[in-house]
Amino acid sequence: MEREDWQNLPLGQETRYESQYNPQLLHPIPRHVSRAHLGVMEGNLPFVGYDEWWGFELSWLNCKGVPQVAVARFRFPATSPQMVESKSFKLYLNSLNQTEFGSRDEVRDTLASDLSRAAGAEVGVTLHDVASEELAVHQPRGFCVDQLDIETHRYQPDAALLKLDSKGGAEGHIVEETLYSHLLRSNCPVTGQPDWATVFVHYQGPALDREGFLAYVVSFREHQDFHEHCVERIFCDLDALAQFKSLTVCARYTRRGGLDINPLRSKKEGAELPPRLARQ
Repeated sequence: MEREDWQNLPLGQETRYESQYNPQLLHPIPRHVSRAHLGVMEGNLPFVGYDEWWGFELSWLNCKGVPQVAVARFRFPATSPQMVESKSFKLYLNSLNQTEFGSRDEVRDTLASDLSRAAGAEVGVTLHDVASEELAVHQPRGFCVDQLDIETHRYQPDAALLKLDSKGGAEGHIVEETLYSHLLRSNCPVTGQPDWATVFVHYQGPALDREGFLAYVVSFREHQDFHEHCVERIFCDLDALAQFKSLTVCARYTRRGGLDINPLRSKKEGAELPPRLARQ
């Protein structure tokens, strides 16, 4: 699927909502299309990680016809050959609304099977009660760069804005820190709708110039791409800047249509997303 074919996705199309289970609604998107623009080749990824989706509009019927509700967490490995287009995901979840299932475990297993088939890799699914502590929101940890005094008029991703902090001299000022910004905005490549996120960068190595990092985040403001690929671009641009001992980039996007998408890419296995934020 090339970029021009994205116009044929369910996004932006008038759609009839189905309320009977239909896994054929899921629409996979190959990851390699956008990765090729970053010089990233399948089988030789410079990162590990996952895309964590949360579904807040999940409902089905029990065997007595009584509606059941849950909040679902879905984890797609970054190594999966496909991701799932978001509107098709919503339509698929909606198709469970008038379908009877014998148990919550049956719902979970059905979701995992269908999504794994669409993604081409095993997708983890966890169902939470709507009052679960897992849904609690937290304050972000790290240094927020949003109040730094900068001037910028660049609104397409520009890796040249990323610099190292010059106060450390030729060898650089070595740090381990988390920088974050609430100002990440990108745009859906199909509908043009804005997507909002808080982006986090945790790294160990030569210190980043914080003003330059903020200007770089802002430069995504008119960029059109999917959430997952925006995070991969940020990771690749930072990875090309310096030899960081560790590097993790993740973003918590605000939800749309009952779904939020939270991609994470890292140099190391085991990196985890920060806790949920109030905007989600």
